[in-house]
Amino acid sequence: MDHRDGGESTTTPTEEGILMGTQHRRSALLLTASVATIAALTACSGGSSGTVDDSFGFAIAEQEPDSPITVWVDASREPIAQAFEEDHPDIPIEIETYDGNAGGSDSFRTKIALFDQSGEGWPDVVFSTQTNDTSWAAQELNGAQPFAAPLNKGYFDQEFLDGFTTGALDPMTVDGTVYGLRNDLAPVVLWYDESLLNEFGYEVPETWEDYLALSDRLAAEHPGYILGTVGEAFTATYINYWGAAAPIFQLDGNTFSSDFSDENSQRMTELIDHMLDNGTLVQDSVFGAEFVTKYADKIVAMPGPVWFSGALFQNPDSLNTAAGRIGAANPLHWEGGEEVTGNVGGGVWYASSHSKNLDAVETFLEYAISSDRAVELASGLPAYDSAADQWLATQSESGYYVGDFAESVSTAASSVWSGWGFPSFSIEVSYANVVVPGLAAGKSLADLTAEWQEEMENQAQVQGYTVE
Repeated sequence: MDHRDGGESTTTPTEEGILMGTQHRRSALLLTASVATIAALTACSGGSSGTVDDSFGFAIAEQEPDSPITVWVDASREPIAQAFEEDHPDIPIEIETYDGNAGGSDSFRTKIALFDQSGEGWPDVVFSTQTNDTSWAAQELNGAQPFAAPLNKGYFDQEFLDGFTTGALDPMTVDGTVYGLRNDLAPVVLWYDESLLNEFGYEVPETWEDYLALSDRLAAEHPGYILGTVGEAFTATYINYWGAAAPIFQLDGNTFSSDFSDENSQRMTELIDHMLDNGTLVQDSVFGAEFVTKYADKIVAMPGPVWFSGALFQNPDSLNTAAGRIGAANPLHWEGGEEVTGNVGGGVWYASSHSKNLDAVETFLEYAISSDRAVELASGLPAYDSAADQWLATQSESGYYVGDFAESVSTAASSVWSGWGFPSFSIEVSYANVVVPGLAAGKSLADLTAEWQEEMENQAQVQGYTVE
């Protein structure tokens, strides 16, 4: 399935555990006081669980080479964790599934905050579907050192880190320090059904203007066929507004801003409302059974992330589109404007700075990101260059896609608009709270943008950002 699948975590700190942790910390404080002078001489900075390892750049816990590593994954990443368990029987691993922080649920942060309070229980590795978790995971919380371990200060080989696609690690980099490893890239392309385009006599749209014009022809000539959906919180946001270079979710230092009056923002709002009115954009969830039932053979074209390939089109439980029909075209852009696109996710792996088996964590993460099994199990474009090359070659040679799949995906991967922000909260929450119910109630998107913007600004202020 996709980045948004998942089950409940089986590990949640209990009040008892927190109390025990608090008592433990009180005892530890007494011990710490007795050795404070020695600690000051041996450590440059404090950590909750160990001493600073100058070669790694953070305080490490006492290492236990045989200790199992606990790995949190969403349902989609569970297979790669299970594959690691099979291929590395010498490294004990405990796999736990959770929601993957999907939809901006904040479950990752909430659970880590509880472990910080208890002073114990952190997982060794966490996968998150969100690319903005570094904003808090790289910060000290509740007196505990940052959960995310710095990775480019000696912990991981620089040669391995240099293997990522250029820019892939940027969202996880703070002041030159890398705190997370990108699992996959999720640039938006234009998916199209060549058989329907040929049958109806349409060309593949190249610009947002072409897309809008096609919607009027399609609505008039073939009602019931569609060009996409805005029913998911990630669709209109990351696909439409981000892909339109609309500055509705920006971060400059500690200042958050959202501008729906910008020309690109206004044009995208008008485009979405127009296509909702003519029926070529729908409000169904792409992951819902009803969407599959109603539209499996009626999607003429649809902008979407690369991972739609495995999550929707080739998924027997979803659209399950036959080979030789679907192609990926270059991303839509404004006519005469910058040729950019949006991005939907691209999960991130984090190594815990509290881990007692950092060697095993490193082995796991390198396997999950760059191994042949990682390529085999990837549903989208891997963020690691060598894995991406293998995946693109495999997809192109499969005979499933029409057109130049590899070229379009590569173009999209290098065209993601850099103006989108990565604050510590997700735009998906405000969209789900304001826009989804508003549209369902019959309001236009233009009717809702002021309230949507206010919701985002309130979230920004709660998170401590200055709102411009």
